[in-house]
Amino acid sequence: MVRCADPVTADKMIEHISQIKKQGDTVGGTITCVIQNVPVGLGEPIFDKLHAALGQAMLSINAVKGFEYGSGFCGAKMKGSDHNDLFNEDGSTKTNLSGGIQGGISNGMDIYFRVAFKPVATLIQKQDTIDSKGNKVEMQGRGRHDPCVVPRAVPIVEALSAMVLADFYLMGRARD
Repeated sequence: MVRCADPVTADKMIEHISQIKKQGDTVGGTITCVIQNVPVGLGEPIFDKLHAALGQAMLSINAVKGFEYGSGFCGAKMKGSDHNDLFNEDGSTKTNLSGGIQGGISNGMDIYFRVAFKPVATLIQKQDTIDSKGNKVEMQGRGRHDPCVVPRAVPIVEALSAMVLADFYLMGRARD
């Protein structure tokens, strides 16, 4: 129902969203995407970085407020000696903190990123606002509104990720 792979966590998510809905409120959340078996070499080092294209695609989804790939914001708190992805003899890296993309180019490791979604703005509870003349008024949403868009957004994140990768794959083939 919420497209979460862990049944225990899924039940907790369903319960939380149900409680929020009963309050006439909404909630946001994050989607983690992991892309496996990506060929090495997709992307460019400057203008067509793979992670920039994925970020642009994800940020074009309604309600998205953030995009983070690899170690993301946690990496900003680390020292370089802790963060560097050291290479194994087979060309893979020991930690994959780069999220499968180094220098804008796929390195063959799993690509992973997170997309943050804001809560839906339309609430089924009363809110103060102003009318077109600047007067204070009270408003309340009506009709059917999702208390959380995250479950509906999972296939959108998947589809846009696939489109970006297919685009880079085809661009690579055109150069060959």
